Amino acid sequence: MLFNSYAFIFCFFPIVFFGFFLIGKRNARAAAGFLALASLFFYGWWSVQALPLLVGSICFNYWAGLRLTRGPGRTDAGRKRMLVFALVVNLGVLATFKYANFFVSNVNEGLAAAGLSPLPLLHVALPIGISFYTFTQIAFLVDCWQDKVHERSFVHYVLFVTYFPHLIAGPVLHHAQMMPQFANPATYRMDLNKVSLGLAIFVFGLAKKLLIGDRMGEYADLMFTGVHNGTVPTLYTAWLGVMAYTLQIYFDFSGYSDMAVGLSLCLGVQLPLNFNSPYKSTSIIEFWRRWHISLSTFLRDYLYVPLGGNRKGPARRYLNLFLTMLLGGLWHGAAWTFVIWGALHGTFLMINHLWNAKVRRNAKPGRLARVLGWFVTFICVMIAWVVFRAESMNAAMDIYKGMLGMHGTELVAFHEFGPVPIRKPEFFQTMLVGLFICLALPPTITLQRWVPQAQALAGRPRVARIFTGFMALATVILLGLCVSKLGSYSPFLYFQF
Repeated sequence: MLFNSYAFIFCFFPIVFFGFFLIGKRNARAAAGFLALASLFFYGWWSVQALPLLVGSICFNYWAGLRLTRGPGRTDAGRKRMLVFALVVNLGVLATFKYANFFVSNVNEGLAAAGLSPLPLLHVALPIGISFYTFTQIAFLVDCWQDKVHERSFVHYVLFVTYFPHLIAGPVLHHAQMMPQFANPATYRMDLNKVSLGLAIFVFGLAKKLLIGDRMGEYADLMFTGVHNGTVPTLYTAWLGVMAYTLQIYFDFSGYSDMAVGLSLCLGVQLPLNFNSPYKSTSIIEFWRRWHISLSTFLRDYLYVPLGGNRKGPARRYLNLFLTMLLGGLWHGAAWTFVIWGALHGTFLMINHLWNAKVRRNAKPGRLARVLGWFVTFICVMIAWVVFRAESMNAAMDIYKGMLGMHGTELVAFHEFGPVPIRKPEFFQTMLVGLFICLALPPTITLQRWVPQAQALAGRPRVARIFTGFMALATVILLGLCVSKLGSYSPFLYFQF
């Protein structure tokens, strides 16, 4: 069930919304249980076959979390062995479903070169959202071992893991962000201000996905698929295709995150910010503080810091940065293209930190330096997106050659890559609107900028009502435009990760 579907917007969410608050009036624990069951139904709608794995993972990790808690007869050595066992189980399950075929395929290439028989592939489907709910629970286990977890309600834990706004494509949640909210009685009482704000954020996220992300994706898919099938991209075609994908992945994923935040806010729960205008970044370091913030935070806290962070000298720091990004790339998918993407960003980060240490030395950059920093950062991000999106390294290399003009610089008509999905004027207009939103407008879900009634108008109630009415009307019109685009199957890009 997609957020951008009739079934979700007009059936599932209204039932969950009213059911949650009606039950919450009488019993908060029952309301939390209802929301957890609704979330499991939401997941089962995607794949009933994968539901037992999710439920089994929740039960195992909740039990392991209890065993990791300090208590009578539990030694630190025993707790550490339990942590290692639980991590091995979680990572083993993730590796089996997500990486087993990738490993076997690479082994088979070596066996084929040696003239030996190949190993059989494991024909298992990748359960949707497995990376997100596995990482969420790994963080929970580590925090249990470090005595940072105080909430022990099984119902709240199930809801924390399965909470449907984030379950399929994140953000990667931390128990301290969510479980106290589920234990707060105020969460189960409807707040109309939060509902109106949440609906506005949801509609804006829906518009980002349907009106910009999907349109950019049509041309990006045309170019990348065409190259995979043997069509050679020229300078013009390659850069337009990469720019289209650069906008598609941002508006698709940040649109999903906006929708998740908006839906959750309607239910009285605040999800963490996952995007903060990343394409405005003036360095790769800043980019990773603004892009997919929940994953960046997880990689920092549970991988980079345990590896030693910056505590063991500059050389080790750069190695830790590179390894963290390499594994972050592999987290996105079982393919060498994702590994190379992680390696590219790891290299960019190492160069950025080395530049700051040896050249800039904490000096405040001027306006020209910031503009040049933004340009270099944006180009580096686009270059890395090529290998992230390409279906093979050969296709990625063809696109890189096109971007360098090695396949010619003449203008190539869109139709040479396949059936034209959009007209040229519409494509360029959408691209310009997308760039304007990315580079000129403030973050979409910063609460201070989205309040239905502006603080500056608080002392002028009549003007405030007019402003609120205008915002409501604009939201309704935008929703109407989005509903007119519903109907075709349009999954979110991060569902595959």
